[in-house]
Amino acid sequence: MPRLLGVDIPNDKRVEYALRYIYGIGPTRAKIICEECKIPEAMRANELTEELINKIMTVISKRQYKVEGDLRREVITNIKRLTAIKSYRGSRHAKGLPVRGQRTSTNARTRKGARKTVGVVTKKA
Repeated sequence: MPRLLGVDIPNDKRVEYALRYIYGIGPTRAKIICEECKIPEAMRANELTEELINKIMTVISKRQYKVEGDLRREVITNIKRLTAIKSYRGSRHAKGLPVRGQRTSTNARTRKGARKTVGVVTKKA
């Protein structure tokens, strides 16, 4: 398994798709990187040589893409800032509710988590 930026990239996938396993590289950036490094479309990740891996790393650093740790740190900092200034979005993040205006009476299970059933407590006589 080739290792880029501390991430193990799957062997059996094409390079364009394997690059997407790096946090901060999506379909568009992966395509740009492959074109700039002149990697053939059919090439698999296990066929990457040290030279091509170094080329990919230089393209990422040359274009100054924020990836992995730097990007994660920036996103967390932005969320902490919103929470600290007590904005609406920050309070939604803190409560674990959807942030971008989705409904919550039904759905929103991804953000809210599994349903918590509330039972009735009866008094003993």
